[in-house]
Amino acid sequence: MLVFLWVAEIVLALLYLGLGVMRLVQPYDKLVRVLRWPADYPAWAVKLIGLAEILGALGLIIPAAADVAPVLTPVAACALAVMMAGAVVVHLRRRERQRVALPCILLAVNVFIAIGRFGPYPG
Repeated sequence: MLVFLWVAEIVLALLYLGLGVMRLVQPYDKLVRVLRWPADYPAWAVKLIGLAEILGALGLIIPAAADVAPVLTPVAACALAVMMAGAVVVHLRRRERQRVALPCILLAVNVFIAIGRFGPYPG
């Protein structure tokens, strides 16, 4: 089970790191063209989401790997799960039902990590 947690954490961390960097580096206009949902939010909010994703990605790996404050790993997973729940709501409000699957999957994997790290495999 511990191997599954580590694999899930690494995969999610890489995904969130890539998404976060993309949101920070790409111009706002390009993000609006490609993703569409940023049109509903100011540029600074989209950049802040990108920063939160990067910090969440680091929080999934560093605390557990370094064994320094390992409780931060499930906390990061919970925070990312809340972000994904928000993403589901945004896509449903925009009637983008075809874009709801990925945030739902990411939410479920974040919950899996949080339960595993808060529970029997804390570090």
